[in-house]
Amino acid sequence: MTIDSGTHDVATEPSRAEARKGFEEITILWISEGMSCDGDSVSFTAAGQPAIEDLVLGLIPGLPKVNLHNKVLSPSLGGEDFLAPYRAAIRGEISPFILVIEGSIPNQNIIEGDGYWTSFGNDPETGEPLTLNWWIDRLAPKAWAVVAAGTCATYGGIHAMAGNPTGSMGLADYLGWDFLAQSGLPIVNVPGCPIQPENFMETLVWVLYHAAGAAPPPPLDQMLRPQWLFGKTVHEGCDRAAYYEQADFARDYNSPKCQVKVGCWGPVVNCNVPKRGWMAGIGGCPNVGGICIGCTMPGFPDAFMPFMDEPPGGSFSSLMVKPYGAFIRRMRGITNAVVNREPKWHHNKPVLTSGYNPYWRP
Repeated sequence: MTIDSGTHDVATEPSRAEARKGFEEITILWISEGMSCDGDSVSFTAAGQPAIEDLVLGLIPGLPKVNLHNKVLSPSLGGEDFLAPYRAAIRGEISPFILVIEGSIPNQNIIEGDGYWTSFGNDPETGEPLTLNWWIDRLAPKAWAVVAAGTCATYGGIHAMAGNPTGSMGLADYLGWDFLAQSGLPIVNVPGCPIQPENFMETLVWVLYHAAGAAPPPPLDQMLRPQWLFGKTVHEGCDRAAYYEQADFARDYNSPKCQVKVGCWGPVVNCNVPKRGWMAGIGGCPNVGGICIGCTMPGFPDAFMPFMDEPPGGSFSSLMVKPYGAFIRRMRGITNAVVNREPKWHHNKPVLTSGYNPYWRP
């Protein structure tokens, strides 16, 4: 994110304190009617640092009061009762609010005649379904912040792969990569298929602290991902990475060694799951024997298929590291044998042989 470094008229510009005055209450409108399986809504309920319950109960110091509307967690009766806050936000009766979109955005413009790809409620006057696109067109410009939850919403995901008939895309493709919410924030992309629970909640909490006036905007990379979460590769945080360095590769999925040769794309994928785990720090794809298929990446899934084949660069990179790795592994084996022995002066004999000399003088 960049900040305009031009000069400003201090006589007309509000003070820094006024400009950063935060909100005491904010609404989150979550729409999961994109091309989606609702897996992101299910996944984020597993977060524990913090838990969604802590957020809505107001247990996190310094945050605004949060009113969350999500169909998985909604206590409403459903139907029009559930849709009421969404309709109110369009009328300008709810502000500020954060719009969270789950699922990829289909292209309604490619449909000839009547029809729609996905809808969210009906038009009260005509009874006709209201498309996801209709809601985004009206809510996104009014939103204080816009968050894309999961790879489908961020970059299109499975529904946007080659050969799809829907013309699906990510939210930034639909609204424009230069879109800015009412806060001046760009779209905040939190990819993952599904989202890693803590990654999403940590990002949402940062946005909420920013809304409260207690934190700067979250730092995002060129693909609008939180930098602190997606700035490293899977390989850099993987428990198996040392095996790659030693050219010690798994040949099947039962092996604890590096899985590059059985289809893992970890060395080139931006994701922190091996370090963070999945739930309560436990799990995560390579940690439990699963290869990385690149589900957090803009090129997913097309660039990573077929999933079980060795990545194109795997053979070359492993060939380069093989002679070095084999030598290093042998040298480390020798050193390991040496340091696995106790010193010779560990004995119960009547003579001290540790090298200690009480009469030594310099």
